Amino acid sequence: MEFIGHGGKEIVEKIIPKASAIKRLEEMKAAKVKELSVRLQIATEVIDIAYGFFTPLEGFMSKADVESVCKNMTLADGKTVWSIPIVFDISEDELNEKGIKQYDEVILTYQDNPLAIFDITDVFTYDKKELAMLVYGTTEDKHPGVKRTYNYKDQFLGGKITLLNPPKINPPFTDFWLTPRQMRERFKEKEWEMIIAHQTRNVPHTGHEWLMKGAWLGAYGSLPVERSLGGVLVNCIIGEKRTGDYIDEAIILCHDVLSKAGYFRQDTHLTSCTLWDMRYAGPREAVFHAVLRTNLGCTHHMFGRDHAGVGSYYDPYDAHRIFNKISRGSLRIKPIFNLDWWYCPVCAEVTYSGLCGHKDKKQSFSGTLIRSIIQDGVKPPRLIFRPEVFDLIMECAKKYGNGSPFVTEEYLKKRNPVFTIEPLK
Repeated sequence: MEFIGHGGKEIVEKIIPKASAIKRLEEMKAAKVKELSVRLQIATEVIDIAYGFFTPLEGFMSKADVESVCKNMTLADGKTVWSIPIVFDISEDELNEKGIKQYDEVILTYQDNPLAIFDITDVFTYDKKELAMLVYGTTEDKHPGVKRTYNYKDQFLGGKITLLNPPKINPPFTDFWLTPRQMRERFKEKEWEMIIAHQTRNVPHTGHEWLMKGAWLGAYGSLPVERSLGGVLVNCIIGEKRTGDYIDEAIILCHDVLSKAGYFRQDTHLTSCTLWDMRYAGPREAVFHAVLRTNLGCTHHMFGRDHAGVGSYYDPYDAHRIFNKISRGSLRIKPIFNLDWWYCPVCAEVTYSGLCGHKDKKQSFSGTLIRSIIQDGVKPPRLIFRPEVFDLIMECAKKYGNGSPFVTEEYLKKRNPVFTIEPLK
């Protein structure tokens, strides 16, 4: 079945069947094809490219694509919206040592096992300071995306990717990782015509819950109520972590429990995960998320206050305004812009800033307050956390986080990897 993704292109899937992959690998090794070991960051994006999460990309960007993305927020074709460069970096020493050059075919390995074939079409450099300024709006290395950019090696390789060896997704993520094709098949099974994407890297408190419910109500429109023809896709971003972040296991399992505990009907709610290292690029990352969730098959995407932001680098609603700069029809997904949700003691309920007239009485869902509640381990009122969610946070802290629901250096050293690449045999 044909599934159309971003840019009106069919979802990319470039995976060689196992038997053919084993034979191809044997032939390449016999021919002494060069091998190149990659780090986790690159391995993750190899997987994303091969399964079509980045459709229409078929590989890592050429210099022309990088330049156009940075300066024009499109691919080199001048019409396909794209906001964040997807690059393969390599040191000049490694290039020379391996003898890698343009038009080479290279075997990429990860964890000493074969991962993919990389058909190199471009070898180039790009000014990292310029890239940082154009994409992130700052050159300060305190910004995590800028820091990541400065840590890139000096050279870049562009070219197509073909996956030889699919990843083994490890528990508890196994049931939540769905490729774009699998995700669309799941929506078809559910008979969803409207799918709202909820981007998250946090455990859900009731404010998040009401954000999702409000978006669902706003988008569902005149679809029938007898049975649900639409739902919320919670798409948890699983990737590079910073100390103080919520641990990945708690994020995904706590979102999943919302429907298991009945706070959403199970036919209106689905939890999933996607492998991606957050860039914290604010408005640009909002556009990237729209592209990503288009490829997953979503029809709508929620964007809240300070979406994908960090520190004070972006205005809280820059991620809303950027969509005004994108020509109509260039995105196959409809943005839903959320303002603030808070608890109003006068209304005696969680309510929305666009409806409640008691702004001077509002009690915000402060991130600092939420964290202190979790850190103290004292069960909060239901108005802040559903008891099932809070209990599961504490359980995840014990089981996965060495006693903490937040990322620590110990967690980073001891955590079970989200995926592994096993021997190809």
